[in-house]
Amino acid sequence: MEHIKEVLDRFKDLYLLKTVFLFEEGCRYCGISPSKMYKHTSANNIPYYKPEGKLIYFKREELDEWLLRNRQSTNEEMQRTATSLSLKRNSSKSKKH
Repeated sequence: MEHIKEVLDRFKDLYLLKTVFLFEEGCRYCGISPSKMYKHTSANNIPYYKPEGKLIYFKREELDEWLLRNRQSTNEEMQRTATSLSLKRNSSKSKKH
């Protein structure tokens, strides 16, 4: 049983070295069901390739970018931005007077 786990772990590592995924691999990589992935591809929400017009392929780098879109700022980042904007506004008001 331990040997099987070792082999699977090695396979998993090799899988992550791939730069281009087949459709099913892209689904697993993103943690998305095939039906959800088909919806994304048909709506052109996700970059994909169809070199022969039938099979769908994904670039891992583009899947990473797609997965990491719409980043949410932390409370600390929002506070820094608010402070910076407030200081700029106060600075420009004092220059006008």
